[in-house]
Amino acid sequence: MSKRIKATINPDVLEWARTSAAYSVQTAAEKVGVEEEILSAWEAGDDQPSVPQLRKLADLYKRPLAVMYLPERPSTFNPMHDFRRLPDVGLRSYSPELAYEIRTAQQRRQLALELAADDEGEPFPKFTLETTLITAAENAGQSIRQALGVTFDIQSKWRDNRAAFLAWRLRIEELGVLVFQASRIESSEASGFAYWAEELPFIVVNQKDAPGRRTFSLLHELAHLMLHQSGVSDLIAEGRRPVADEKVEVFCNQVAAAALMPKLQFLSQPEIGRAPDGRREWTDEDIAALARTFSVSREAVVRRLLTLGRTTDDFYRKKRAQYAQEYNASRVREREKQGDKPIPRNMPRETVATFGRPLVRMLLSRYHSDRLSLAELSGFLGVKVRHVPGIEQLS
Repeated sequence: MSKRIKATINPDVLEWARTSAAYSVQTAAEKVGVEEEILSAWEAGDDQPSVPQLRKLADLYKRPLAVMYLPERPSTFNPMHDFRRLPDVGLRSYSPELAYEIRTAQQRRQLALELAADDEGEPFPKFTLETTLITAAENAGQSIRQALGVTFDIQSKWRDNRAAFLAWRLRIEELGVLVFQASRIESSEASGFAYWAEELPFIVVNQKDAPGRRTFSLLHELAHLMLHQSGVSDLIAEGRRPVADEKVEVFCNQVAAAALMPKLQFLSQPEIGRAPDGRREWTDEDIAALARTFSVSREAVVRRLLTLGRTTDDFYRKKRAQYAQEYNASRVREREKQGDKPIPRNMPRETVATFGRPLVRMLLSRYHSDRLSLAELSGFLGVKVRHVPGIEQLS
């Protein structure tokens, strides 16, 4: 039997590829089928993997094989601040899926910048919307509505959480913000993240969340951009965080709520107006009606009632637990109804939802001007060529 050819690589690059993909040595070794000590030896430079083994590592870390042969570790994007709650045990960490989504979003932004640099059209607008932590959240929320041109009359006509999410997203994209959706991370790990830059900042929301929750996350991350901050968030109010992080997350939640449910319009709704000032508990019917009016989740409504002093923390916690239970039960029913049947996918719609219209349109523009082949276009979008016409129709 011929001896396997070893891959001549820089062990520092091998370690970088693993850590940037958020894998521990133990997990990575298990995934590629080697002993932990063997992978450690490769990263220490005491041994080298075979070419097939290196290919397995490249696939696991979601890196092109050529990257693994770089002479030195490449410079990476600045890491994002972690605003999420602290776990009960250990430290906060990114799963490989979250690390991959962050890296992918940064690569998409870089692609957009490169495409824009090659085009002779109008440059992207600079993102100028800003605020500070000493600004009243109600004022910051009103600034968002004014910048996006969202009036109560416009908002009250949406009456559908999915339509509302798309409408808010479109207006935020018009401010020069790229908005992507992540599909690989669980709702329990992160609701979204944002990357601030004067040119082409981006927001990523979790596609596994319901549309109403995605909308709130979208506005929450927009508040982070207004603070000139990059970071990963969850929307759960309870839980331990460093004091500085807690201050920021509370502020961003309050700004998002004020933008979605302006105080004056919210308190003037008939469901609230006909109730006595001392009322602290609300019927499911009233909460649902308010959620429909502002196209938000029921939890967001109850949280807004709490912030405005119209309910109690106990009532909020009770309703939040109820909504979580109902959501989980609906997921179970959906899985039981689906059974073993594969879920039909609409690839054109998924692609536009994931990449956002601005980046998709930039790629299509280069394709139509013969600066990008059909194969290259489908490669950038990660779809088969047959899906391109459908993507054109939706964008």
